[in-house]
Amino acid sequence: METNLQQFKELTSNSPDFLIRRFSLGLKADVPAAIVFLSSMVKTDMVNELVMKSLFSRPSAEVAAEAKSAEELFSRIQSHALELGEVKECDDWNSMMEQILTGYTIILLEGCEKAIACGTRGGEARAVAEPTTHTVVSGPKEGFVESLFTNISLIRRRIKSSDLAIEMFKVGNTSFTNVAMLYMKTIADQSVIDEVRRRVKSINIDAIFESGMIEEMIQDHYLTPLPTIYNSERPDTISSNIMEGRVALIVDGTPFVLVMPTVFAQFFQSSADYSERFSMVIVVRLIRYISFIILILGPSLYIALTTYHYEMIPTPLLISIMAQREFVPFPAFVEAFILEVTFEILREAGIRMPRVGGQTVSVIGALVLGQAAVEAGLVTPLLTIVVALTGIASYAIPAYNMATAGRLFRFAFMLLAAFMGLFGITLGLIALIAHMNSLRSFGVPYMAPFSPFILENQKDAVLRLPFWMMQERPKSIISTNQKRMKDGSASSPSNETTPQEGGAQGASGEGE
Repeated sequence: METNLQQFKELTSNSPDFLIRRFSLGLKADVPAAIVFLSSMVKTDMVNELVMKSLFSRPSAEVAAEAKSAEELFSRIQSHALELGEVKECDDWNSMMEQILTGYTIILLEGCEKAIACGTRGGEARAVAEPTTHTVVSGPKEGFVESLFTNISLIRRRIKSSDLAIEMFKVGNTSFTNVAMLYMKTIADQSVIDEVRRRVKSINIDAIFESGMIEEMIQDHYLTPLPTIYNSERPDTISSNIMEGRVALIVDGTPFVLVMPTVFAQFFQSSADYSERFSMVIVVRLIRYISFIILILGPSLYIALTTYHYEMIPTPLLISIMAQREFVPFPAFVEAFILEVTFEILREAGIRMPRVGGQTVSVIGALVLGQAAVEAGLVTPLLTIVVALTGIASYAIPAYNMATAGRLFRFAFMLLAAFMGLFGITLGLIALIAHMNSLRSFGVPYMAPFSPFILENQKDAVLRLPFWMMQERPKSIISTNQKRMKDGSASSPSNETTPQEGGAQGASGEGE
């Protein structure tokens, strides 16, 4: 035992949070024993109450007193003495170190070649709070945290079914990060499950600290700014995706959960869409798609019209624009590029600045820099309005990674407009649509249900029809059980039986 303890000290570099407690067990054998654990990774109360107190309680002492050897004492402790729900047996160094580093307490006995690992995982963790990215006015306010098992519990509270399958993986040759794969056994397609499992197991890297690292390593396409894997920190969104036949990946240490397969329409839907009246949601979704178009084409249309296509501008507006541009020393492209880069700098500064000074940066950027640039004759007031509208439009898109992709496309379209005008913008749109149609997410066409066009799935793509009309799951996401509602349970809004799962099916994809 002392040799093992010394080896533990060497492997942990005699870390100050590595603790050893020595004692003796068994009245007849009087076997030296010890427990080892990392104080920063365990719940100290569990170690004291469920491990130490259990071993020294009167019933446990009587059981241990009858042991005549260390092996027999090991077996009695494992089967009778511990008041823990999770007890494992370790017989090699790799498994013991892995258990210690993940928050287990190891019990060692003199003369025994095995060790007992007690489940005492703990440590400091952030409490469940409202999500900071996918905020909603109405709907659940819970968000995922950095604890893997807390996140799993948030999903289990919503999907109370034995069909919810959870598989655990260790990813990272050094970090041994826990990754959980969740799916519905009776709904998800087995080929998708097998492919996700294969890609996760094939990851070969020293450490994984964030779900974005896994996303880059398992996605189908690497050379595209468009996200092909959806992520969210909302348990209701992830639960609804799982119920539609998708697979979720929860990474320990990050509140963002990955979902696959993914389609383009999914990034324009919010969980709030399923808490509001469907008539209002239709209008809001149309606004989001229009905002994306403004995001990628706003400055480029200004450049094309003011550089090549004066005849398309009404005469009074053209006279006003020319009067504004009379003293501007830069061409339209350089003018727009300066403003866009300035806006991106202000955006990044606002994110990185301390919360107290963030508002000051916004005021300085909007009032001081913008007004001063116009008065100095560096930019025109109309372009300032266009750039501001473009920036606001980016915040109307629920998914931050899709908004980021739109910001990148915006600069590409500005270049095309500067060299070829509307003809260049048209070529860019053709290339972008062709590229989007070439993408796949775990075998699912990225532009479904628009291309290929699936009429049934249009009920929850751009539109959002009432829940009683969405009786089947999306056909683009292959599943073994397409029925979402029992036959006749929601044939009309006048039925007494209300579709209980309606709200839980939203915020996910183009679910029909």
